[in-house]
Amino acid sequence: MGFFSNLFKKKDKKEKNEAPAAKAAAPAKSKEAPAAAPAASGEAGKAVNGKHGHTEYPFADLGETLPAPPANGKINLAIYWAAACGGCDVSLLDTNERVLTIGQFANIVMWPIAADGKKDDIEAMEDGSITVSIINGAVRNTENEEMVKLLRQKSKIVVSYGSCACFGGTPALANLVKGGADEILDYVYTKTPTSAQFQKDYHAGKPQVPESEYQAPEGTLTLPVLYDTVKTLDDVIDVDYYIPGCPPLQESISQMLKGIVDFVYNGVALPPKGYEFGVTEKCLCDECPREKEYKRITKIYEPYQVDVDPKKCLMDQGILCLGPATVGGCNARCTAAGQPCRGCYGPTHFVQEHGASALSAIASLFPVLDDDPVIDEQKIIEIMSTIKDPLGYFYAFTLGKSLINRSVTEEAPSA
Repeated sequence: MGFFSNLFKKKDKKEKNEAPAAKAAAPAKSKEAPAAAPAASGEAGKAVNGKHGHTEYPFADLGETLPAPPANGKINLAIYWAAACGGCDVSLLDTNERVLTIGQFANIVMWPIAADGKKDDIEAMEDGSITVSIINGAVRNTENEEMVKLLRQKSKIVVSYGSCACFGGTPALANLVKGGADEILDYVYTKTPTSAQFQKDYHAGKPQVPESEYQAPEGTLTLPVLYDTVKTLDDVIDVDYYIPGCPPLQESISQMLKGIVDFVYNGVALPPKGYEFGVTEKCLCDECPREKEYKRITKIYEPYQVDVDPKKCLMDQGILCLGPATVGGCNARCTAAGQPCRGCYGPTHFVQEHGASALSAIASLFPVLDDDPVIDEQKIIEIMSTIKDPLGYFYAFTLGKSLINRSVTEEAPSA
């Protein structure tokens, strides 16, 4: 039965309630509601109540579209991508015409996807001369770590932007590969069909896998070294602010931009360190417009297997959804469109372990109460075992911040 059969086994060992010291050392994130965000110069956008109690996270009122450059001169702004897909960089373009405003008050000293800033240029700058660095992506290799440490040294403020930077995101699922980086490289360059054919045609008998260093006639060529464990941004450097999401939404971006604009132009104090832009104190279910009846789950479906009722809760229809364990702020866009939440905004502020919290919420819907015995434990295991990739489902975005963190192989004790 795999993962879930082990989960339901009774354990004699007493589980520890305390998190590893490394987790406690991470910067504490603010638990204040979005109302604590920087006040707009004018009235901030207000939450709008819709059907079924649906509440939309507000856009910030950014005032004039293209204000004159600030009196004290432009600030320096850096944007960097580590281990990410590029979606977070593209999401910054969701500021639409505000991109022009950004260029009006900031010199973009680095943005690999759009500007030509070089590492040497950043190294030559004085420490603290970059006002804000917005960093997306997890830390996957030596280049990622070197660059984020450099930007931290040169920046007054660092923003952890997107799910990969905040929680490890999809890249952190590589932590489940027992053999680490070596196994991943071997699979990618020798086992996948196209790579295997290439090796057979050109390197038969001695497959070629990229090396971190190569002596060429022109000199030494290097590539970043891939790490066995994918890290979150605040595992490596000190982080000031967080914006979760895959990618963050326009509302969140506008709140962050409002904070910067007010700070630069109006001298308004920034939020307290650790503040999360774009989240609420509630879970996603509180934002979801679907009607919930808390029906018992007796069979699990994928969305394509059922004719999804547009008004009823997806969980009531047997579709697993991480909404009960995921923090609100995204306006339930996925569930409103008929797709279950996968948890990209991370856990609520009341739990530490996102996947376990989601699993607990789902397990509570199984009919196993003493006064309502419908199915036995073995049947529950059979139902849950229909999930093809349970770890990948419950920790799709947050494995890097989970207590599980990575797969390990225990060695037998020596005689």
